Amino acid sequence: MAKTSEQIHFNMQRVKCKDSKIELLLRKALWNRGYRYRKNVKSIYGHPDIAFIGKKIAIFCDSEFWHGYDWENRKHDFKTHQGFWLSKIERNMARDNEVNKKLISDDWTVIRFWGEEIKSNLDKCIEIIEKAVTEKCSEV
Repeated sequence: MAKTSEQIHFNMQRVKCKDSKIELLLRKALWNRGYRYRKNVKSIYGHPDIAFIGKKIAIFCDSEFWHGYDWENRKHDFKTHQGFWLSKIERNMARDNEVNKKLISDDWTVIRFWGEEIKSNLDKCIEIIEKAVTEKCSEV
């Protein structure tokens, strides 16, 4: 059954830009393993969800909807306001690429996880982060 525009509006108003379920899940797992980090750091370009500032590691938790997961197939799913949504999500994707390039050029390690990746394979995500932290420690 199709949702009304009021239902869609109600749902969209409740979308969080920080402290989402996927962020909290990843942060809690890192914290429980003894990792200390900063969250939503505004002073770092792109405002990473999780940052190891001294090691220059920026981690982003990207939701599939807002960041264009499987975009070539998914962009055809929009039935209403296609122009708005296609433009909005493609701009988010372009911004993600700009952020990656800028941080990498400033010697940051950028790690991006999809929400489903965090939910279904949290341990693998933690392993990727631990490997990056270890590599940065060995560079010093």
